[in-house]
Amino acid sequence: MGGLASLPPVIRQYLLVTGNYWAFTLTDGTLRMLVVLHFHGLGYTPLEIALLFLFYEFFGVVTNLVGGWLGAFLGLNKTMNIGLAMQVIALSMLLVPTSWLTVPWVMAAQALSGIAKDLNKMSAKSAIKLLVPSHAQNILYKWVAILTGSKNTLKGVGFFLGGALLSLLGFQGAIGVMVILLALAWLFSLVMLKKDLGKATNKPKFSDIFSKSRAVNALSAARLFLFGARDVWFVVALPVYLAVTFNWGHWHVGGFLALWVIGYGFVQSIAPKLTGKDAQHVPDGKTALVWASILLVIPVLIALSLTFSIYPLAGLLGGLLIFGGLFAINSSLHSYLIVSYASEDGVSLDVGFYYMANAMGRLVGTVLSGWIYQTVGLTACLWLSALFVGITAVISIALPTHTTPVQ
Repeated sequence: MGGLASLPPVIRQYLLVTGNYWAFTLTDGTLRMLVVLHFHGLGYTPLEIALLFLFYEFFGVVTNLVGGWLGAFLGLNKTMNIGLAMQVIALSMLLVPTSWLTVPWVMAAQALSGIAKDLNKMSAKSAIKLLVPSHAQNILYKWVAILTGSKNTLKGVGFFLGGALLSLLGFQGAIGVMVILLALAWLFSLVMLKKDLGKATNKPKFSDIFSKSRAVNALSAARLFLFGARDVWFVVALPVYLAVTFNWGHWHVGGFLALWVIGYGFVQSIAPKLTGKDAQHVPDGKTALVWASILLVIPVLIALSLTFSIYPLAGLLGGLLIFGGLFAINSSLHSYLIVSYASEDGVSLDVGFYYMANAMGRLVGTVLSGWIYQTVGLTACLWLSALFVGITAVISIALPTHTTPVQ
């Protein structure tokens, strides 16, 4: 703690925010894999397991919308710490005897975890805006990319950790370890995080949860369809297809997807280099349009590969890897642009509205992934993914071609 205190205040706060976010994300990924593996062992189908997370996604929509207002009203330090505390409670709910782990109870715990996750994420992303001078957009892009990329890498690590803890300690033992470690992280954050970080100078009205910025609204709409494009085939359809069509075992599916998420996070963290960022040039709306247009090609090619049986497994897995890299760049660009566009006074209002759209995209994608796959198949999911990416590209035309905040 002494070494942390000796750092410059801005760096110290950035490390605290990032560390807080990392601790939460690790438990989030671990919990998801624990629930998937545990209920798979109880005989649940992949679609039934996916539906356990329905409230997790739904309450993410609500939380981001209201959480932005709470962040501006209470301060980001408080909303971040509230998120950590709620995750501790959500994990503790799963420490009950196995006979109590009914579907409604687990869905309720996942709902609380979803609220906690989006409070924590909204707070972390908003806080970065306040720690970087407004003229240093290249530094802002780099810090946002590192925060976003490291989060997804740790989520992938959490997938592996969930399987390992379940094997070593069992379901309740694994949950118990996470409760203890996250509670310690929460206490540390309570003591060290700057007070009133991100609190608006003027108390925001509740009606302010809806953004009045044209740039933020356009970016939020693009984000909704971007994440819908990923989850419409990735969440339910892809794991089930790999298991049913290619006879992959559960560990093969989980391990491959965990590696995919880790690689996805790594690409996100280096996105500033891949998009040609330098001190004189940072991304704008045109950059987002170009990368969305490139991404559009991939689900089309995978769908054609499956339709005409042209090396279907190689086409699917190779396409998934390319899609993941390109999607990571698109996601990182969006994450930078929202922080750049957001107003400094009450930054969490704009960021919360944007991540509400993000959560809505995940919710729509999750539901459609199960429904479309079950009724039509994976190829239809991929064509729908391509349509969503196309809509993202069209919406991106409306984004400003500069990165100064636009109100």
